[in-house]
Amino acid sequence: MAGGIRETGGDELAETHEINVTPFIDVMLVLLIIFMVAAPLATVDVPVDLPASTAAARERPDDPVYLSVTKDLTLLLDDSDISRDGLAQALATRTGGDHEARIFLRADQAVAYGDLMAVMNLLQRAGYLKVALVGLEQVPTPASAP
Repeated sequence: MAGGIRETGGDELAETHEINVTPFIDVMLVLLIIFMVAAPLATVDVPVDLPASTAAARERPDDPVYLSVTKDLTLLLDDSDISRDGLAQALATRTGGDHEARIFLRADQAVAYGDLMAVMNLLQRAGYLKVALVGLEQVPTPASAP
């Protein structure tokens, strides 16, 4: 209850019926800071040394499915280790059985081409044909004049 001082005589304070927005603003600023700190923690952060690409970057979906291949050929679905035999079941669980979902394949530079193709074959056998290869963005260098 808020009070004000009346210029007229009397000892009673009159109530004011105005909304005090200061606590609301304080709460909103605290929530903003919490979300700003928590947002980077929600991204996939598997240490993979990606090769560079000069292709134009495409828009990222709201909930991407990342399949990572580390240099020791370990498979990680988002942040969790999975076996090659359990890949199809793990993908079906992660995508809700949607075989039209795009799978973002991240592979370390040290992974051999044959090993990467073996993982892509596993994806094909599991029924996931939309595979996007993830790489680091690199600015193309202009060709030197002869």
